[in-house]
Amino acid sequence: MFTATHLHAMIVHFPIALVLVAFVSELAGLFLKKNFYSQASLYLLILAALGAIAAFLTGDIAGSGMDGGTLQQALSVHEQAAAITLVLTIAAAGAKVALAFLKKEMRWLKITAFVLLFAAAGSVARTGYLGGQLVFKHAAGVELGIGSFGASQD
Repeated sequence: MFTATHLHAMIVHFPIALVLVAFVSELAGLFLKKNFYSQASLYLLILAALGAIAAFLTGDIAGSGMDGGTLQQALSVHEQAAAITLVLTIAAAGAKVALAFLKKEMRWLKITAFVLLFAAAGSVARTGYLGGQLVFKHAAGVELGIGSFGASQD
Protein backbone atom coordinates (compact mmCIF):
# COMPACT_ATOMS: atom_id res chain seq x y z
CA MET A 1 0.00 0.00 0.00
CA PHE A 2 1.22 3.50 -0.88
CA THR A 3 1.33 5.79 2.18
CA ALA A 4 2.54 9.24 3.21
CA THR A 5 5.66 7.54 4.59
CA HIS A 6 6.46 6.21 1.11
CA LEU A 7 5.80 9.61 -0.45
CA HIS A 8 8.01 11.36 2.12
CA ALA A 9 10.83 8.90 1.46
CA MET A 10 10.58 9.56 -2.29
CA ILE A 11 10.41 13.36 -2.03
CA VAL A 12 12.84 14.15 0.78
CA HIS A 13 16.02 13.32 -1.12
CA PHE A 14 15.48 16.06 -3.71
CA PRO A 15 15.65 19.08 -1.38
CA ILE A 16 18.58 17.50 0.46
CA ALA A 17 20.56 17.16 -2.75
CA LEU A 18 19.42 20.52 -4.13
CA VAL A 19 20.43 22.50 -1.03
CA LEU A 20 23.84 20.84 -0.90
CA VAL A 21 24.48 21.31 -4.63
CA ALA A 22 23.29 24.93 -4.39
CA PHE A 23 25.85 25.51 -1.63
CA VAL A 24 28.64 23.90 -3.65
CA SER A 25 27.59 25.97 -6.66
CA GLU A 26 27.67 29.15 -4.59
CA LEU A 27 31.15 28.28 -3.34
CA ALA A 28 32.28 27.62 -6.91
CA GLY A 29 30.95 31.05 -7.89
CA LEU A 30 32.88 32.71 -5.09
CA PHE A 31 36.17 30.96 -5.80
CA LEU A 32 36.01 30.90 -9.59
CA LYS A 33 34.48 34.39 -9.84
CA LYS A 34 31.90 33.18 -12.35
CA ASN A 35 28.34 34.48 -12.21
CA PHE A 36 27.03 31.26 -13.78
CA TYR A 37 27.48 29.34 -10.52
CA SER A 38 25.74 31.99 -8.46
CA GLN A 39 22.83 31.97 -10.94
CA ALA A 40 22.71 28.19 -10.79
CA SER A 41 22.54 28.27 -7.00
CA LEU A 42 19.56 30.64 -7.25
CA TYR A 43 17.55 28.20 -9.37
CA LEU A 44 18.67 25.22 -7.32
CA LEU A 45 17.58 27.01 -4.14
CA ILE A 46 14.15 27.84 -5.53
CA LEU A 47 13.64 24.18 -6.40
CA ALA A 48 15.04 23.16 -3.01
CA ALA A 49 12.61 25.45 -1.19
CA LEU A 50 9.65 24.00 -3.08
CA GLY A 51 10.91 20.49 -2.41
CA ALA A 52 11.49 21.29 1.27
CA ILE A 53 7.88 22.41 1.61
CA ALA A 54 6.67 19.15 0.04
CA ALA A 55 9.06 17.09 2.18
CA PHE A 56 7.99 18.87 5.35
CA LEU A 57 4.29 18.42 4.65
CA THR A 58 4.59 14.73 3.72
CA GLY A 59 6.84 14.14 6.72
CA ASP A 60 4.31 15.79 9.01
CA ILE A 61 1.57 13.53 7.70
CA ALA A 62 3.79 10.43 7.83
CA GLY A 63 4.82 11.10 11.43
CA SER A 64 1.32 11.79 12.72
CA GLY A 65 0.67 8.13 13.59
CA MET A 66 3.90 7.53 15.49
CA ASP A 67 3.35 8.08 19.19
CA GLY A 68 5.10 7.16 22.39
CA GLY A 69 8.50 6.13 23.66
CA THR A 70 11.89 6.78 22.18
CA LEU A 71 10.44 6.85 18.67
CA GLN A 72 8.33 9.88 19.58
CA GLN A 73 11.36 11.65 21.05
CA ALA A 74 13.45 10.96 17.96
CA LEU A 75 10.58 12.04 15.72
CA SER A 76 10.19 15.32 17.63
CA VAL A 77 13.88 16.14 17.25
CA HIS A 78 13.70 15.34 13.52
CA GLU A 79 10.56 17.49 13.11
CA GLN A 80 12.23 20.44 14.85
CA ALA A 81 15.32 20.07 12.66
CA ALA A 82 13.11 19.86 9.56
CA ALA A 83 11.26 23.05 10.54
CA ILE A 84 14.57 24.90 10.98
CA THR A 85 15.82 23.56 7.64
CA LEU A 86 12.60 24.64 5.93
CA VAL A 87 12.84 28.20 7.28
CA LEU A 88 16.55 28.51 6.43
CA THR A 89 16.05 27.17 2.91
CA ILE A 90 13.13 29.49 2.19
CA ALA A 91 15.03 32.44 3.69
CA ALA A 92 18.15 31.68 1.62
CA ALA A 93 16.05 31.36 -1.53
CA GLY A 94 14.27 34.61 -0.69
CA ALA A 95 17.55 36.45 -0.21
CA LYS A 96 18.91 35.11 -3.51
CA VAL A 97 15.68 36.06 -5.32
CA ALA A 98 15.86 39.55 -3.82
CA LEU A 99 19.43 39.90 -5.09
CA ALA A 100 18.36 38.80 -8.56
CA PHE A 101 15.42 41.21 -8.73
CA LEU A 102 17.21 44.21 -7.25
CA LYS A 103 20.09 43.83 -9.70
CA LYS A 104 22.24 45.92 -7.40
CA GLU A 105 25.52 45.08 -5.73
CA MET A 106 24.30 44.81 -2.14
CA ARG A 107 27.17 43.28 -0.22
CA TRP A 108 25.22 42.85 3.02
CA LEU A 109 22.46 40.95 1.19
CA LYS A 110 25.02 38.75 -0.59
CA ILE A 111 26.62 37.92 2.75
CA THR A 112 23.21 37.28 4.33
CA ALA A 113 22.22 34.97 1.46
CA PHE A 114 25.49 33.06 1.74
CA VAL A 115 25.23 32.67 5.53
CA LEU A 116 21.61 31.47 5.21
CA LEU A 117 22.62 28.99 2.50
CA PHE A 118 25.54 27.76 4.61
CA ALA A 119 23.21 27.32 7.59
CA ALA A 120 20.62 25.56 5.39
CA ALA A 121 23.27 23.15 4.09
CA GLY A 122 24.35 22.28 7.62
CA SER A 123 20.77 22.03 8.79
CA VAL A 124 19.68 19.78 5.92
CA ALA A 125 22.62 17.47 6.65
CA ARG A 126 21.60 17.26 10.33
CA THR A 127 17.94 16.74 9.46
CA GLY A 128 18.83 13.99 6.99
CA TYR A 129 21.00 12.29 9.59
CA LEU A 130 18.17 12.40 12.12
CA GLY A 131 15.76 11.03 9.49
CA GLY A 132 18.18 8.19 8.83
CA GLN A 133 18.27 7.47 12.55
CA LEU A 134 14.48 7.25 12.58
CA VAL A 135 14.56 4.59 9.89
CA PHE A 136 17.73 2.64 10.67
CA LYS A 137 17.80 2.88 14.47
CA HIS A 138 14.10 3.11 15.34
CA ALA A 139 12.65 1.35 12.25
CA ALA A 140 10.14 4.16 11.68
CA GLY A 141 8.05 3.45 8.61
CA VAL A 142 9.48 -0.04 8.20
CA GLU A 143 6.83 -2.61 7.39
CA LEU A 144 7.58 -6.17 8.31
CA GLY A 145 5.75 -8.90 6.49
CA ILE A 146 6.00 -12.66 6.45
CA GLY A 147 5.31 -14.50 3.26
CA SER A 148 6.38 -14.47 -0.32
CA PHE A 149 7.38 -11.28 -2.06
CA GLY A 150 4.69 -9.72 -4.20
CA ALA A 151 1.86 -11.58 -2.49
CA SER A 152 -0.71 -9.41 -0.81
CA GLN A 153 -0.81 -9.62 2.96
CA ASP A 154 -4.37 -9.20 4.21
